Amino acid sequence: MPFDRTVKIAPSILSADFADFGREIRAVEDQGADWIHVDVMDGHFVPNLTFGPPAVKAFRKHVKTVMDVHLMIAPVDPYIEAYAEAGTDILTAHVEAGAHTHRTLQAIRAAGMKAGVALNPGTPAQAIEHLLDLTDLVCVMTVNPGFGGQKFIDMTSKVRTLRQMIGDRPVHIEIDGGVDPTTAPLVVEAGADVLVAGSAVFRGGSVENPAPYGENIRAIRTAATTLAA
Repeated sequence: MPFDRTVKIAPSILSADFADFGREIRAVEDQGADWIHVDVMDGHFVPNLTFGPPAVKAFRKHVKTVMDVHLMIAPVDPYIEAYAEAGTDILTAHVEAGAHTHRTLQAIRAAGMKAGVALNPGTPAQAIEHLLDLTDLVCVMTVNPGFGGQKFIDMTSKVRTLRQMIGDRPVHIEIDGGVDPTTAPLVVEAGADVLVAGSAVFRGGSVENPAPYGENIRAIRTAATTLAA
C-alpha cells in the first residue's frame, strides 16, 4: 500500500470534556477526525500532569481510527510496554527526554507500535537526522509543550528541512500546537501532513451539540488543502 500523505486532522482530547472522554472521542470521529491525539504529561518533563496507561486503555475502547499517543515524559523506556498494552497505535517520545532515543524508537517498534519522535521548538531538525530510518512520524512542536491553547510558534523552516531530510521515506510530519485555519496552510505547504488541534476543534461544540466539531475540522482541512495547494 502506498504511503498516505493526505492531510490528517488529529484532535487533541486535552481540550475535550474530561468528564466525558468516551463520547467526546466518538463525537469528533463521527464529525471527521482522522486520528485521536492523546497528550501524556508527567509533571516532570513538562509542567503539567495528564494521563497514564490506564486512562489510555480506557480511551482505546472508544477510538475507531488511529490512537496517536504523545509522551511528554522522562524517562520513556520503562513505560513503553504499558502503552503498547493499552492499545496505542503510534507512540511518540521526545528526543530531549533521554540520551538514547535510538534505543527508545527500537523498543517502541519492537512492542508492535509505530514510532514517533518529537522536537521541541528550540531543538533543530538535525537532532533526529540519524534516527529517521527508525521513525514513522516526526512531531514538530509549534508551542512549548505542557499546556493547551498556546500561541503558534512559526516552525515552517524546520518543517521544510525535515521534509528534505526525510526524502522518500514513509514518515509523517505532525504539527502540534496552535493549529487553526490560519496556521494550518503554512505548515502543510512546508511539508506537514498530520495536524494536531485541540481548542480549534472542540471550540463551540459538545457531545450534545457535536456539529461545531465537524465545522471546525472541515475549516482546518479546507484551509490546509486549498490555501497550501
